Amino acid sequence: MSDSDYCLQLDVGNSSAKWRLVADDQVLKRGRYLLGDTESQQVLLDCSTELDRIWISSVASPAIESQLTVLLQQRWRKKPWFARTAAETAGLRNSYREPEKMGVDRWLAMLAGRRHAAGRVCVVDAGSATTIDLVAADGQHEGGYIIPGAELMERILLQDTDRVRFAEEADHSLVPGVSTAEAVRHGVTLAQAGAVSLALDRCADEPPALLFCGGGGERLRDELDRGGEFHADLVFEGLEIMAEAAAPVS
Repeated sequence: MSDSDYCLQLDVGNSSAKWRLVADDQVLKRGRYLLGDTESQQVLLDCSTELDRIWISSVASPAIESQLTVLLQQRWRKKPWFARTAAETAGLRNSYREPEKMGVDRWLAMLAGRRHAAGRVCVVDAGSATTIDLVAADGQHEGGYIIPGAELMERILLQDTDRVRFAEEADHSLVPGVSTAEAVRHGVTLAQAGAVSLALDRCADEPPALLFCGGGGERLRDELDRGGEFHADLVFEGLEIMAEAAAPVS
């Protein structure tokens, strides 16, 4: 190992985790760990022989967090630092009466969003759930929305309806569908884009800068066609901001 400072960063959900290895502000490696999957677990554990610190954003259960902590400590002899949603971090102020009940991924994405855009900002994270959060220019979280993400929305529809079934492929689009497959896929697209569009319309008096992240964020930005920037690592960027503010022990 060189004299560089190596930091493993993880964004953990209930079934999988995205990770990246960073040194000297450069992303050296990245991957996805499927919880319980031996192959992807080994790729994670082989990402570096030594680490200086481990930072984690997690919306997973305490049991999953505990299992992951044991795994990482056994490999690198480093205690991971978990980011937790706060009442205030780096000028961002939480609107929740119980701040800890806000998903930390939302909090971190907003932290990073404020670094990318001056003034009012709207952060859209399109993952398993699609979240839409508004932050005022002075850093006050104005509130947000949570709806099922595109894949979850489609899956729920197919599970709970007997006659909505299809085998053919269909693209995501906003034009009316002319088959069941298209009607479902285009309807889900309409719902996702429509939710963001309506949230933005309600901000017409002070239009916010629009930022997207998450696995479906780039596609949603393109479908919506209202501008905005896509930043794939917004949660990781926020993790770094919060770690700096918290000054965790390595």
